[in-house]
Amino acid sequence: MRCARSLHSSAALAVVLAGSVQAAVPPGTSVVPGPGVPPGKMTAPAAPGFAEALSVRPFVFPRDHGPHPAFRQEWWYVTGNLDAADGERFGFELTFFRFALVPPEVPLPAPAREEPGTQMASAWRSREIYLAHFAVTDVARGRFRFAQKLERGALGLAGALGEPLHVWVDDWSLGGGEAVAAAGAMRWRLHATQQGYAIELELAPQTPPVLNGENGLSRKADEPSAASYYYSIPRLDVRGRVLRDGRALTVSGTAWLDREWGSGALGVQQSGWDWFALQLNDGSALMFYALRRRDGSRDRHSAGTWLAASGETRPLADVDVAISVTREWRNARGDRYPAGWHIRVPSLALDLGVRPVLPDQELGTTPRYWEGAVDVSGRRDARTLGGRGYVELVGYAAER
Repeated sequence: MRCARSLHSSAALAVVLAGSVQAAVPPGTSVVPGPGVPPGKMTAPAAPGFAEALSVRPFVFPRDHGPHPAFRQEWWYVTGNLDAADGERFGFELTFFRFALVPPEVPLPAPAREEPGTQMASAWRSREIYLAHFAVTDVARGRFRFAQKLERGALGLAGALGEPLHVWVDDWSLGGGEAVAAAGAMRWRLHATQQGYAIELELAPQTPPVLNGENGLSRKADEPSAASYYYSIPRLDVRGRVLRDGRALTVSGTAWLDREWGSGALGVQQSGWDWFALQLNDGSALMFYALRRRDGSRDRHSAGTWLAASGETRPLADVDVAISVTREWRNARGDRYPAGWHIRVPSLALDLGVRPVLPDQELGTTPRYWEGAVDVSGRRDARTLGGRGYVELVGYAAER
């Protein structure tokens, strides 16, 4: 989801940090479950020294496409739907998370003693950890494939730079952003590979960044720290290649970019979310995240943004959007996910049905979550609408 990512990134990172990359954590740094975390989830506790998203700030582009090291966590999130020249369809997700281990003003501890190998051990230490998820939905073949990478931000293994943007984990990357035309048009490039699939894509924004929440300040709960700075680019033109089993397919389509950064987590009573990013064929777009409470009700901090074809934006509050589940899907572990939705926005005369292109688009990462390509159909006023998009579902899978 592109909204309450603070929990998502912290949860995913902290779980893995505790094991496979503990050597990257400087002495004295603790990554443990924190208060206010839903059952089965983990996050790093609030820590002094990091900036917080507490008030509206000016956004400056392209600078804000790059990293914000004063904050504890942030992410670059790209999802999209692609069509090959032969008519085959693919969905893709490529996400990069940055998670800081110590505040930028805190020096890393010096080695305890000088001995052979000390300098190398010091070079491997890092202030931050990077995590990336890459998933492909191969609609024609009924396949969903995903992979995960985790690296420390040291020795060039992973990192983030700005102007031009370059975010990478190992050989997966999001980069570019140079002006390529007199009008200042921008391009980004995506590259990732996993067993059987790879993407080599170029993205061209078709809309300016859309600030979500209160001019980019997105509040997720009553707690002051439960907020982030959040913007989206709902439409990016995509051109490039999908490599499937070593064979290159020329593809084109539309992608969605979400950017968020902050230092907090979700509220004490919140357990997960359903996030919708829908691109409609009349040129409009709808983003909405429905935050779920532990008692099963929807949290009043649920919110979203409507982008009209004209470029006008409208914030949407919890009361503005009605969502009902029309069907469910159960994975092999017995976890149940929604698998179809009816979405109504009366103030926009918008009535939509949303359904996954494949029922199983669950990432078996830590934590497990569902994120996949969807089709959209419905009406606005008297006009028939279609579209595509992505949905993210977090908090449905039981931790085992």
